[in-house]
Amino acid sequence: MDTGAAPVRLLDADSASELTRTAEALLAECGSATAPSLLERIPASAAALSERIHHLCRPVDTPDGVYVLRGLTVDDSAVGPTPGHWSTAGEAGAVWDVTLLLLATVMGRPIAWEGQQDGRFVHNIVPSPGHEQEQTGASSTVLLSPHTEDAFHPGRAHLLMLGCMRNHDNIATTAASVRRTALSAEDIALLSRPELPILPDDSYEEAQASTEEPPQVPTLWESEDGLTMRFDPAYTPVDRAPAEYRAAYARLEDELARVSVAVSLSPGDVLVVDNDVVVHGRVPFRARYDGTDRWLKRASVRVPDRRTRPAGERNEHGYGQAAIVAPV
Repeated sequence: MDTGAAPVRLLDADSASELTRTAEALLAECGSATAPSLLERIPASAAALSERIHHLCRPVDTPDGVYVLRGLTVDDSAVGPTPGHWSTAGEAGAVWDVTLLLLATVMGRPIAWEGQQDGRFVHNIVPSPGHEQEQTGASSTVLLSPHTEDAFHPGRAHLLMLGCMRNHDNIATTAASVRRTALSAEDIALLSRPELPILPDDSYEEAQASTEEPPQVPTLWESEDGLTMRFDPAYTPVDRAPAEYRAAYARLEDELARVSVAVSLSPGDVLVVDNDVVVHGRVPFRARYDGTDRWLKRASVRVPDRRTRPAGERNEHGYGQAAIVAPV
């Protein structure tokens, strides 16, 4: 199992068992991972988890901007076949949905989107027939370009969690931290100008249909913690920008490629990504659609009072897409 340069935080057996038992009990009592009653009970259950679990879920504290939480397990037979599409997943891997919700709530506040995967707080990321060439999690045969998750939206997550259910082919997730790049002061200044909009990706049909004019936003800015990024080249009309800006943007792409690491998750691993510092993607692969393909669970987290966004960004409109925030 190759985690590249991603630091690993190891759950001991007692902590892993505590998480699983708590998730199973909540699921048994509420009947579904999407039940409103379960969402209402998650905050108290997360708060009651052990100090060890809370410590392992502390903020990402290295320039890498990522870590792998390891120690949970997945029974490959019991979990069932990889769904052919997120909409057919139903309750498959429901204990893992609840486990990710617990971890996400320890880290902050889980968020969902009205127009994505029916407003679920935990998404199923699986290759799907007919979507092979898209720049979304349902693709397979193309490189999923490094990007900030939901970069188009001012209410995007501070943290992204990817829990591995199945990865027989060791397909790597890529991750690159802007704080590992060697950009010049001139390039940083150029890319800190609000020059271009970022458009919603193909999984947000409602937002794509919006007639609202998306705002121009900076690609980079300095926060209290260091250099920060909002980056999605596949959905940024870079050709509209002046030549000097396009050149600086290309140098940023080159630098992110240079510092990129490949993280091949094993079942039970949870990759935690600082969405303000790190872009993530995925290498190409050929899906079999036979129930054995790569299967990830995804959760998004906002961290209250985190000051890593430009002040002006808090005044941006939602651009045709509403976020749903889990109860406190």
